[in-house]
This record gives sequence, structure tokens and C-alpha cells, in this order.
Amino acid sequence: MREPPLIYLHGWGLHGGIWAETAALLPGLTPDLPGYGEAASTTPYSAEGLADALAATLPDGAAVCAWSLGGMVALALAARHPHKVGRLALVATNPAFVSRQDWPHGLAPEVLAEFARALGEDYKATLLRFLSLQARGGDQARTVIERLRGSVFLRGEPAAETLAAGLDLLREVDLRGVVEQVRCPVLVVHGAYDMLCPPEAGRWLAQRLPNARLAPHERAAHAPFLSHPDWFVSELRAFLHG
Repeated sequence: MREPPLIYLHGWGLHGGIWAETAALLPGLTPDLPGYGEAASTTPYSAEGLADALAATLPDGAAVCAWSLGGMVALALAARHPHKVGRLALVATNPAFVSRQDWPHGLAPEVLAEFARALGEDYKATLLRFLSLQARGGDQARTVIERLRGSVFLRGEPAAETLAAGLDLLREVDLRGVVEQVRCPVLVVHGAYDMLCPPEAGRWLAQRLPNARLAPHERAAHAPFLSHPDWFVSELRAFLHG
């Protein structure tokens, strides 16, 4: 029987090329999310809207490995279009990105608001500063930051409108109510030093998703596939073929 395709989804401000090293070890497709690279944007620019746009292009039963904002889109995809996702790996993913009264496991709203304000003044500098947060605290922080910054514009500069819409998505998204609809096997990969999506969010997902397993790394931050590539690929390969 032919193995289902593996699809990698990237995070905010980047593109599918960020998965190049991972895909070299574990081959898969690395599409750009709507509004990035050569992919046309879509409306509404929400997790659900992006999921619906992806559903129109993905084969049925795909294995999806999704990071950060891409993980939120993948969660919505698996809930809204379950026939499209056979297995799901969520990397540094939070069902609700910002903290709120009943959700302490997110980024402080004022931090995201400051990024949104700065984006209107100098979107390139703001994007690069946001990328730096993704590695801070974990192993190989300087190397990971250099890789993120070196990759960010390789498929062209993302439109400022797309970046702003993505921050709006991150501020508003709340997928806690749909996680129980995700019935496929799920691997939740999370770093203990993640400053953008706290590790408590990963534990919450692993406990609430009906068929999930948590794969924590005690020294990784927000991009474990870059800081600990051998470990990450080993975990992902075992999950896909287990």
C-alpha cells in the first residue's frame, strides 16, 4: 500500500522552506501557507479560513507536521476536514495563543499588541525580533536564530498585510473547543524552554486530544526541529511508522 504523503506547515512570518533540513532527512512536501511565498492569500484570514483553503489542495489521509501558527491551522483542518488528515504532529502549538482569564498558558496579550504596533512602523525589524524569541532560552539559541533569519526571505518578502493578518489570527484564535473532534493519532512535540507557546499548552493538548502522545524536550525552545534535528526526526519517524 502506498504511504500517505507527509506535509510540513510553517509558522508566522516564514515559509515552507524553513523545513528544508527536516525534509532532507524525512522527505515531505513544504507548501507555503496562504499569503506567503507564491501562495495567494485567502479570506477570512483565520485558522478556519486557512484550513479550508488548505483542504482544497491537500490529498486525503495526509500526514501533517505543523509548527506554531501552522499547528493551529492544522488543528482546525483536522477538526473541520478529518478525511484530509490521517496523522498529525503538532510542534510548539498552542490552541489559544494569548493568555486570557480562563487560559493562563499563552503569550501575554500586551506582548503581542506591542509586536502589532511595531509591525506598522518597521515590519522587517519586527519580524526579525519575533523570530529571535523563538530560540531564546533553549540549546543552540544563536544557531537557531541565525537559521531563522537566514531563511526568512528566501521565498520573497511576506506582505505586511499578511503579517498583520497573522498577528490578528494569533490574538483571536481559540481552538480549545474543537480539540475533542480531532480523532486521528497526534504527536505533540514541545520544548520546555518555549517562550511563545508555554510547555503547559503542549501538556494540555496531549491530555485533551482523544488520541495523542506528548514528546517533550527538556532543552528545546520554540523550534525543536532546528535546535535538535536528529531527536525531532527520530520522534516524527517513529510516530509516522508506529
